[in-house]
Amino acid sequence: MAELSFKDYASDQEVRWCPGCGDYSILKAVQRTLANLGAKPENTVFVSGIGCAARLPYYIESYGFHTIHGRAPAIATGVKLANPDLDVWVVTGDGDGLSIGGNHLLHSLRRNVNLNILLLNNEIYGLTKGQHSPTSRIGTTSPSSPGGSVGFPVHPCAFAVGAGATFIARGLDIDQKGLPVILEAAHTHQGASFVEILQNCIVYNKDVFDSVANKKTAADHQLRVEHGRPLLYGGDRRRGLRLNPAKLRLEGVMIGEDGDLGDVLLHDETNPTLALMLATMQPPLPTALGVLHRRHRELRARLLERQIPLPAAQGGEPAASGQRAGPPLKACYARRPATRAQRAQFAGEIPRGGIFLFPVPRRLCYKELCSHREKGHHHNHSPLKLQG
Repeated sequence: MAELSFKDYASDQEVRWCPGCGDYSILKAVQRTLANLGAKPENTVFVSGIGCAARLPYYIESYGFHTIHGRAPAIATGVKLANPDLDVWVVTGDGDGLSIGGNHLLHSLRRNVNLNILLLNNEIYGLTKGQHSPTSRIGTTSPSSPGGSVGFPVHPCAFAVGAGATFIARGLDIDQKGLPVILEAAHTHQGASFVEILQNCIVYNKDVFDSVANKKTAADHQLRVEHGRPLLYGGDRRRGLRLNPAKLRLEGVMIGEDGDLGDVLLHDETNPTLALMLATMQPPLPTALGVLHRRHRELRARLLERQIPLPAAQGGEPAASGQRAGPPLKACYARRPATRAQRAQFAGEIPRGGIFLFPVPRRLCYKELCSHREKGHHHNHSPLKLQG
C-alpha cells in the first residue's frame, strides 16, 4: 500500500476560514494524523456543532455530520453506539462545547464513550462576531463585554477532569510536530478522549496565546509533559515545578538557585489531581502541553452489553425473572422495515409502515407502557419500534 499523506484526506470543498486563522493549522494536523494512522475514510466520521471550528468536517475526506449548537457529543454518542466499528471524532469550540453544549460534553466524558473529542479554544465567539465566551479571561473586551469580562473563565481540561474523562490532553494549533502525536495518542486510547487545542482567532482575539506560541518566548511559557519525566521547562531546562506541601499547589523552582533536580515533580499521567493542577496553572507558571491525564476505565458499550445476556439458543444463560434477554448491543445495527413474518409474529404491536431495529428488546414510550400495564401485557423480547 502506498504511503499516505495529509493530502489524501483533503476533501474537494473550498476551505473557508479567515486568512491566518489557526483552524488551518489544526485541519492540517488532523489530516496528518489520519494519514499516520492509515485511517479508512469509509470508517471515519467527523461530527461537529456550530461555530468556526464546526466547518472542519467539510474539509476531511470522510463521513461528516454538521449538527446543531452544542449537540455534537450527543449525536456522536448515538453514532458510536449504533456502530462501534466506526472511528468517531467530535469537533467543537469553547462556546459550542462549554456553553450551550456543556451538559452534552460532560455526559459523553463521564460515560466514557469511545470518542475523540477536539475542543478548539480561542477564548471568544468568532462566528457571531466576537462576543466573550466561557473561556474568555477576566477583562476581555468584546461587543458583549465592552467594559471587560467579569466572569471567571472555564478551564476546559479542568472541566474534563471533573467530568471523569479518561484521556485529557492540550495542544497548540501551530504545533505541526507535537499536535499530531497528541491526536494519535487520543485515537489509540480506548474511551472518551478530550483534547483542548489552543487556537488563534486572527480577527476577534488575535495573539491571545502569543506568549505560548511565539518562538521567542515559547520555551519559557511551554511545559511539555511526558509520563515519568521531570516537569522541566525553559530554554536551558533549568526551570521546573515542585509541589508546595503546605499549600498543596505547584510552584516554580530554579534548579541550582532555590532547589535541585530532586525537588522537581515527575509527571504522572494517571494522577487526576496532578492533571487538575497542570490544567489550571496561570502565569508566571507555564502552560502545560501534552497528555495531562490518561487511565483505563471500561467502555460504556461493554458495560451495557453485560446487562443484555445472550438467549439460550445462542449459548447464553436463560434470562433471570423480569430480565429481558437479547443479543449484544454490537449486533444491533440493522434499521429496516419489518418483514411479513415479523408482522405476523408480533401482530397487534407493529404499526403499518413501522421501522425497526432488529433484534433488540422493545422499549415502549411512557403512554404505551401505561396502556400495556393496564391490559396486563408484559413483553420480554420483541423489536424496537421507531414511530414515524
